[in-house]
This record gives sequence, C-alpha cells and structure tokens, in this order.
Amino acid sequence: MVPFKIQDNYRCFDFKECLAFLYNQGQMKYGKHFRIKIEDYEIVYKLLVYAIRDKENCEIHKMDLDKGILLLGPVGCGKTSLMTLIKPFFQNEFQYRIKASREISFEFINEGYPTILKYGKSTNVFCFDDLGVEKSLKHFGNDCNTMAEILLSRYDNFIQSGIPTHATTNLNAEELEKLYGNRVRSRLREMFNLISFPKSIEDKRK
Repeated sequence: MVPFKIQDNYRCFDFKECLAFLYNQGQMKYGKHFRIKIEDYEIVYKLLVYAIRDKENCEIHKMDLDKGILLLGPVGCGKTSLMTLIKPFFQNEFQYRIKASREISFEFINEGYPTILKYGKSTNVFCFDDLGVEKSLKHFGNDCNTMAEILLSRYDNFIQSGIPTHATTNLNAEELEKLYGNRVRSRLREMFNLISFPKSIEDKRK
C-alpha cells in the first residue's frame, strides 16, 4: 500500500517515503539492479504530484490534471518502469492499463480495424508504451498507421468525454510528427503533459 497519512480528510504524502516505496517495489519487481538516481527525482516528483492529483504543485510545474502524461526519454532510462511503479498512487477512477504499441500493431495484423476501435474508442484509460517503436503494418494488403488512428480516436474521446491517455516514447516531437503526421502532433499537444528525461541520461539496463 502506498505511504500516506490522513490529515483533515486528505491523503498527505512525504516525497522521501514515496521514493523509498518506489525503490522497494522496483527492487522486488525488476531485481536488485533497479535504482532511482538523484537526477530522476524531478521526473518522479512530477509523476507523483500528478498521480495524487496535487493541483497546486501541478500548476507550479505547468501540468494540467485533465491531460494525460507523455513520458519522453532515451532507451533504457526507465520510462516503462516508472509508469508501472507509479500506478498504485492513482486512485481507482484514474487507473490505466499499460499496453505496448508494438503489440497493438501485431493485433492489427490478426484482427484488423476492430483493433483501432478496441483501443481508440474505449472508455478505459491506457498508457501506450514505446510509442513510435511499432511499424505501419498491413492487414490483407491494406496499409494503416495503427497508432496514429488510435491516437486520433483517443483525442476525440478526450475532447468529448475527458478520458485521458498516457504514453511513453523515445522519440522527440519532430520524429513523432514524421511518423504520425502534423495532425496527430498538434493533438498530442492538447492531450498530454510532456515530462522529459534529459538526453544525456545513461541506459540503466547496462
């Protein structure tokens, strides 16, 4: 259970205790090599205040609680691990399912266009992992940029019903635009709070 204290009917969190919780959970889930480095603290702090819906601190860090999170960083920096470990801090109505973009593309090969409806029109909250790693694949000879179509549908969900979407990627804005087009990029700005690791961060898998 995530660490917090009840004060005046509010859940109150201590950042050091939250770090210790994430570290211990990471060690259990990913092994003794897991660590949270000092340079990660700002990233973790932003994710935590978003997860617990700390409006005041989100405003300080220019994050909109209505938008989702786009966690950007180089390969091996720990994006997927953090989005997995931070989940318990989200209350039930804001819980999300992590789904690899590559797996969704493979589903498209087998199931076709219902895959786009399955993830694009769903009222569930998703975190699309490794956005941009997938490739445009064919279903019975038909080309489809699967994740681009899903993101456009998720944008409609966001505008009409306020359903957020989260994602991780190692691509920058220009690379995402090249892959998905300007139309998707402009909608990503409206859908996501961008949280970015520094480019120089080392690969933690080494």
